[in-house]
Amino acid sequence: MFRVAVIGGQPHAVAAAKELGIDVVLVHEEGRYEEEFADHCEQIIHAPITDVQALLAALEPEHRRRPFDRVLTTSEDGAVATSELCQALGLPGTSPRTSRIVKDKAAMRQCLAEHDLSPVRHQVVRSADSLTDFLYTVNGRIVVKPVDGVASIQIHVADTAEDAAVAWKQLQEAGHGAALAEEFLEGPVVSVDTFSHEGRHLAIGMSEYRMNDRFAEWEVSTPSRVAAPHVEVLRAMTYRLLDAVGLTDGPAHSEFILTPDGPRVLETHNRLAGSGAPELVRRVSGLSLSRMFLSVPLGIEELPQDPPEWTSGAAIQFFVPSPGRITAITGLDQVAESGARVLRVPAGVTVPNIVPYINQLTDADVGVVIGKSEGDVVTPLHSVADCVNGYVIVSGRDADDAVARGDEVVGRIRFDTR
Repeated sequence: MFRVAVIGGQPHAVAAAKELGIDVVLVHEEGRYEEEFADHCEQIIHAPITDVQALLAALEPEHRRRPFDRVLTTSEDGAVATSELCQALGLPGTSPRTSRIVKDKAAMRQCLAEHDLSPVRHQVVRSADSLTDFLYTVNGRIVVKPVDGVASIQIHVADTAEDAAVAWKQLQEAGHGAALAEEFLEGPVVSVDTFSHEGRHLAIGMSEYRMNDRFAEWEVSTPSRVAAPHVEVLRAMTYRLLDAVGLTDGPAHSEFILTPDGPRVLETHNRLAGSGAPELVRRVSGLSLSRMFLSVPLGIEELPQDPPEWTSGAAIQFFVPSPGRITAITGLDQVAESGARVLRVPAGVTVPNIVPYINQLTDADVGVVIGKSEGDVVTPLHSVADCVNGYVIVSGRDADDAVARGDEVVGRIRFDTR
């Protein structure tokens, strides 16, 4: 029987544990994980997942009692601390250096520049003046964001010195004393989901997005249609990117912008993708990144030799009602009668995950989750973290069909707000 500790994350990453013969000890922060974890874990320990000393204090006694084979994470917040913890316990894992580069967007840009990969003009800025200077240097539109940002939070676009001043003020108010400024890259955003083992990388999924003017993604679909002409280039560039940052094992989620001059790296993450993307990839490729998260590092299952064929399509779309207090949610009965599986988060319950119950929808051709109830408030979609009203996940003959089916289901469900 294998034994692993998992730091943070979501239930889908450990759902296959018992089937694989793995005992899981979860370390998570109280109130920030779903009850469903208890179905898959032998033990749950509460500790701050960004604090390596707290993690060491929580897990070292367990490791002495019955050693862990691995300590793993698919949490972006906990990645650096997990790497340091593995080093302290003498266990294999991603190096702290790699986790720090991936977490720090400025360090990643510097790393890519050193490897002559995906040139993008960029600069770390620490004042409104330095941001304005960079704007004038680029002589065009720029984007500025926290160096350790996640979920599209606090991303600003500036065309003028006035825009730069406003962006810097908002970043400061959010507690950021430094930010990464980059030239604005024109083109659609696509992502490549990979799994690596002992330095060998395998591209498994390729997705695209619909997003609002704040870069908040409200739909993910796979396989990407816009990426189709660039598939081989994107795979090769992703492998070079992972080699550059030193990632040798585990999942990665890398994002690119398809510019007129070719793909450019937006960022990468040494974790599973969010927004339900691993389930979309499983639907079209037959490979479960969530299962591989546990099985491949332990040698239970081998990493396939070749990228999978994409035999169908899948999409997830989040509900984005008009902001206000919900007075009614209608259309659910008709959608259920058409064959969709419809689940609701109970009134008064807050789930710390924008894709709750996704493990219950793996065999549903069309699944619907309603995350809010009458009387709850819908907030504006400022970042992916605001996608908490619920979602529709669908399979299709191809990505176009999946997106069309998702649009149809979303159009039949109405959130009335006031």
